[in-house]
Amino acid sequence: MSKPSIPKGTRDFGPKAMARRQWIFSTIRNVFEKHGFLPVNTPSFENLQTLTGKYGVEGDKLIFRILNNGDYLAKADAKALESNDSKALTPSISKKALRYDLTVPFARFVVMNRNDLTFPFRRYQIQPVWRGDRPGKGRYQEFTQCDADIIGSTSTLCEFDLVQVFHEALIDLGVPDFTIHVNDRRILAALAQSLGVDSSKLTDFTVSIDKYDKVGVDGVVEELKNRGFEEAVCGGISRIFSTNTSGSNTDILNAMSRIIGDSEEGANGIDDLKSLLSRSSAQGIDEPSIRFDAMLARGLDYYTGAIFEVRVKNTPFGSICGGGRYDDLTGIFGWKGLSGVGISFGADRIENVLEHFSLFPDFLDRSTDVLIANMGDEDIETEINIASELRSNGFAVEIYPDATKLKKQMKYADDKSIPYVVIIGEDERADKMLTLKSMIDGVQNKLAPSDLKDALRK
Repeated sequence: MSKPSIPKGTRDFGPKAMARRQWIFSTIRNVFEKHGFLPVNTPSFENLQTLTGKYGVEGDKLIFRILNNGDYLAKADAKALESNDSKALTPSISKKALRYDLTVPFARFVVMNRNDLTFPFRRYQIQPVWRGDRPGKGRYQEFTQCDADIIGSTSTLCEFDLVQVFHEALIDLGVPDFTIHVNDRRILAALAQSLGVDSSKLTDFTVSIDKYDKVGVDGVVEELKNRGFEEAVCGGISRIFSTNTSGSNTDILNAMSRIIGDSEEGANGIDDLKSLLSRSSAQGIDEPSIRFDAMLARGLDYYTGAIFEVRVKNTPFGSICGGGRYDDLTGIFGWKGLSGVGISFGADRIENVLEHFSLFPDFLDRSTDVLIANMGDEDIETEINIASELRSNGFAVEIYPDATKLKKQMKYADDKSIPYVVIIGEDERADKMLTLKSMIDGVQNKLAPSDLKDALRK
């Protein structure tokens, strides 16, 4: 018999982990709803053509394709199969794929449901996604994203609203030392132009820059060389990096403005970011909580304006949130010119960070408020009535199922971090009382059953 296992890059979640994850989801959901976002769900898999070509060459490689039902080789491309050409074979044996993110399916949803939505439309979505990344520290092939998008407006107030959502949710979660990194794709394009990068190689340039937080500036230079960029581009990136790490947000933006020269699009990107940073600062979101980062690229092809990434100092988990402006994502589904902006919280990365710093609230480890000890058939009806009464008053209550030794029942309560145990033994039954034991400090008090609710509330 084979040993049970799960695929690499996936995880089981026990009760403790689920309590923590549900708290993360609930905390983020509360912030979304405070800002007027409405919930949406989409299928776990989409038509393959919906997903491919939206995430760049690198992203497309990570999409999990689903084999066609039944005999998937029956209609396979015989020539591709014979020549072992997997790329040519795939379209004939796979028509569906697990979703790579929540944004592209959302764009498809908007186009299909446009007549039922009010624009600008503010949606949030908390669902799993799948990517064929190499599993590693804090990197999974199945993970949950918590997305919020505003579609149908080009106003920079939307970007500001989403920065506030980032800040409020991460503060509520207790994430320490986080920084919201911001940049703009128009600035990146202008920087590339100033270095002499041909527009046809802009994607290669962006993909290389996007690896900065993993490999550093030397790694980016090496990546650019491997992709055939000239020494002038590689040296220019080193100079931009040096400028990018010194001074305030305003200092760096002004320095980038001088580098990009007379690029109108780049200048618009800088002006928009200055406005965003000024509004954020006025609302108490200032350095180091938010930082302009000219090396931030975000590798997804559909971003066209502001881009965001959130990182936490002194952790090995990389970015925990991301997002950006997309001007025409719905255009690929037939609705041109509908601009939107969205952000995504990586719940699994956030979970890793809070675990790393031991920052989860203690109350999450308690699934039950009160354990009622099972003292035998003579008392069971009384114990059932007490349990029902407490549950109707909002307490989580268990009755131990077996009339076993009290020491074993106490250990059960201790192992589950149940703070209180109710005991109705012979003495209590004779006095028409009960004993309430605190598992935190061991204190025991005799009470009338009618006083139990108030004692627990205190």
